Order: sequence, then C-alpha cells, then structure tokens
Amino acid sequence: MAEWMRLQPAELAQKLGTDEPVFLIDVRSNPKDVQDWHIEHRNVEFRHFPAALLLEEAPEAYAELPKDREIHVVCAKGLTSTEVARRLAERGYRAVELVGGMEAWSQYYHPVTAYEDEKLKIVQFNRLGKGCLSYAIISKGEMMVVDPLRRADVYDDFAREHGLTIRHIVDTHIHADHISGGQALSRLTGAPYYVSSHDVFTHQGGISFEPLEQYQTLRVGDVEVEVVIIPTPGHTPGSTSLLVDRRFFLSGDTVFVSGLGRPDLGGMVEAWAKDLYETVVTKLKDLPDELLVLPAHYSHYSEINDRGIVGATLGELRRANDLLREMDRETFLARVEAAASTVKPPNYEKIIAINVGKLAVDDQEAIELEIGPNRCAVHHATA
Repeated sequence: MAEWMRLQPAELAQKLGTDEPVFLIDVRSNPKDVQDWHIEHRNVEFRHFPAALLLEEAPEAYAELPKDREIHVVCAKGLTSTEVARRLAERGYRAVELVGGMEAWSQYYHPVTAYEDEKLKIVQFNRLGKGCLSYAIISKGEMMVVDPLRRADVYDDFAREHGLTIRHIVDTHIHADHISGGQALSRLTGAPYYVSSHDVFTHQGGISFEPLEQYQTLRVGDVEVEVVIIPTPGHTPGSTSLLVDRRFFLSGDTVFVSGLGRPDLGGMVEAWAKDLYETVVTKLKDLPDELLVLPAHYSHYSEINDRGIVGATLGELRRANDLLREMDRETFLARVEAAASTVKPPNYEKIIAINVGKLAVDDQEAIELEIGPNRCAVHHATA
C-alpha cells in the first residue's frame, strides 16, 4: 500500500521558519474560501487544486505537480487531504498531509522568544493561521500573560513546563476577531484577569475582571520589571498599551507593524477615530523611537522578521507609516474613516458578546466563529 507522511501544525510551523522551500497545495473546493484565507509564508510555493481534479486524475492538475519534491496537502479539516495524499502516493508523489487541515492550523500557537536577558524574558505566541499574537512576560519564576488567545491550556501548559507561576492576565481591550482566553485562564490558574472597564461597560458585559485603568503599574518577578499601563483609546474606548521595563511597548490593537487599529468595530467610527487621533498626537508622540513595538495582530507574513518575530521599533514604524507622523486632524480622520469601510472581521458581534460574557458557545462553535484571518487594522499602505 502506498504511504505518505502526516505533518502536525507545529511541524509545519518549524518548516516555515527555515529557508527550505515548501510546495503546498490547498484542495478545498471553494476558490473564494481559498483566496480569502490560506497558508502563506515567504518560503511557501502555493497552489490551489480542488480535490476533485486530483481524485479524478485530471491531467492538467498533475502536470503542475513536482515528482522530486514533497507536496504538502491541506484541506478544511484534514479529511479530504487524506484521500488526496493517498492518491498522490499511489502515483509515486511524495505526499505530506497536514493533520487537521486549516481548522487545526488555525488553532496552533507558535511560541518564539522575542527577548531574553538575566532578568526578563518575553515570549511571543503567534497564531500563524490567523495573525493573532499574545505574550508571556517572564521574570524570577513569574509570568504575566497579555492578550491570551482562546486556548487557555496553551499558556497553563507553558507555565508548568517552565516552572512558572502565572501572576497576571491582561487583555489590552475587548477583542472582536477572536475569543479571549483571559477569563478561562484566570479560572484555571487563580490569577486575576484585567481589562478596561470602559470596554466591558460599552458592550454591557457581565464578566468578572479587575479594571485595568485603576492600575498604574503591574509587577512581574523582579521588581525592576515594571509594566506601565498607558490608555490608548481609538480601536476601542478602553484600548490600553503596556510599557514593559521601559523598553518594550505591547501595543495591543493600537499600533501594528503595518498600520493602526481600526475604530469602527463598535459602531462609533467617527467618535473613536477622534480618540485614535488624540492617542497618536498625545500618548504616542512623546514615546522614544527605540521602543520595540510588539502588537496583538499582524496581517501578512512579511511582517514576521528574520528572527520569526512580529515587531519593530517605534522609530521604524514612524518612518514607514505616515499616520504615526504629524498630520492635521481632518486628513487623519478622513483616511481612517475611509479605511474603516473595508470588510469587518467575520462574526465580530458574536465574538464581542462572548468576550464580555453575554453569550456562551461550545468548543466547536467557537472554532468555527474564529475561522479566517483577522481584520483589525487600518493599513498605512491602503488607508
């Protein structure tokens, strides 16, 4: 019987972190689904072949498949890809099936060390299938989790594996494109969960939380590791950024490598765009260029640097993004409001309702609600 390889999402992520070319075919049937959301990276050579073409052995499909390379096969949930990989193997191709398909890829969080010295370590968890980022701030055996994604077990397991105690759990705002793991992680570990009361009350939420705006700083491990809380409204009225050890700026959805957080997901685009402008000209203006900005999202694999990190200094972002430089208010508002007319995150109203405690769903529905890319940014390239 013909054999083929099976690859877990973590193994594929490791391959994407190398210079080795990866030939990958997506065999989902709907071209729009594939166009909207598929696996991309700088070393991926991507093709879309509906499974029917390969299972029916259409000559035009097989003509484009290399015999001397591994062919990575991806489908929606890892069912059709098994049939395609078997057929490829029977015909002598080196087939590699992604176990669980795009659904499993969407649920994988890839940890990368963004910084480490004798007193401080910052780990960036990259949800590669969705462009969502979260962080562990670690010092002296203690850990603070910032913008935890839905799978609370990932952070709890990481802490246990490394002998760490989770002391604080922070959401920089109420998220609209993914379900937060903050409340679940708090229940799992007993650590307090912080988020802005402005965001919770805006959506008439009923969750249990510590009002983030009532704290000036939070401490993790070594007393020198200080997390300064900086209100940066605009994406949401309670958006908050964290200044870690005066060197790292965890910007939530306020500042991205490619743009700014969009202010229209609460139905208050004009008012929140004004807040965003005030944040840029008052809160961000005096921050030094050398701060390393670590955001909560990214929109394209090109934002991942050579070290596998999504981040850039504030000076680099100011040079690349004119929305972060001096601009008159009317021009800024016009550009941001125009960009806010783009496609909104799928299911964002339900996701917000879940994140503020107004709606409960089971695991499978949660997975389906989150499927697809994030759409939380106003991009400087298209604004």
